[in-house]
Amino acid sequence: MNSAKEIAGTLTWTHAIEHEATQVQLIRERRVSGEQDVAFGARPFILCGMPIRRLPKGTLSYRRRNGKFFLEIVGHPEWGVPFGQDRLVLLYLATNAIRHKSATVWFRSGAEILLEWGMPTNGIYYDRLMVAFQRVFGSTMFFGSSEDQRETKVWECSRIHFFDSMKLWGRNKDNKTGPLQDNSVTLSPEFWKELQEHPIPVDAEVVRMLASNPGCLDLYTWLTWRCHQAKRLERIPLFGSFGLAAQLGVQTYTRERKFRERIRGWLNLVRLYWPECPAIVSSNGAFLEVNHASAVMPQQQSFLSQESR
Repeated sequence: MNSAKEIAGTLTWTHAIEHEATQVQLIRERRVSGEQDVAFGARPFILCGMPIRRLPKGTLSYRRRNGKFFLEIVGHPEWGVPFGQDRLVLLYLATNAIRHKSATVWFRSGAEILLEWGMPTNGIYYDRLMVAFQRVFGSTMFFGSSEDQRETKVWECSRIHFFDSMKLWGRNKDNKTGPLQDNSVTLSPEFWKELQEHPIPVDAEVVRMLASNPGCLDLYTWLTWRCHQAKRLERIPLFGSFGLAAQLGVQTYTRERKFRERIRGWLNLVRLYWPECPAIVSSNGAFLEVNHASAVMPQQQSFLSQESR
């Protein structure tokens, strides 16, 4: 295993500090020793990433497809479609709902969520978090599958609101938040059922390291699921209706070369935390090649349900 100093030499300039190099080494060691801090993601957003960036003004519908599965999010007219770091809200709620076996998640304040993912707790980030909750609360998700079986096309879909209710204290004019332990979110029965049946574990420490890079975080969580599901070497097209670009929450690339470069860069970053990750862009640049591997400790692998295929 490389030392922190050796790891630092491979980091991009945004990560080239001793503290983060040490964190990389700790993540590697904890994974090998089975001491990972495990978070949980919701299957729809692992298979099909939500937007990395804000959608154009007035755009309230967003759609992604992964094989037979499809995801559509319809945003609120005022708040829009969730994007970017809004995915951290869903990761936090899914993780704590699964850990505590409850559809209602209680937390002391929004700062608790920011601290969980290693983000600043100043007023700017706190206000962004409150708006993120509004976007998620106001959106409707359509998630399902469609496939041809012999002569009949089968289409199955659920319409899901993320939350049934939420109570959040914002900041007052003195920059103080409301009463501690009085913030709560109750997941909708449909979303809670989806989480219970298909919780997908990811390394929480990797999530913290990638919290400011939603695109790479998308790829990491997607690879966590996809590599575990792979039974042998598999090739996923980078482009086309069923390609990787149609599954992740990336923007539309006018040049395929730019997307390849971005994926290769993200893969290099993923391998810092998960060196054994068996994913590479094919030599002809047309496919992402993956093989079987697990990014989480063995005792958590049972959560990666085969039904997710």
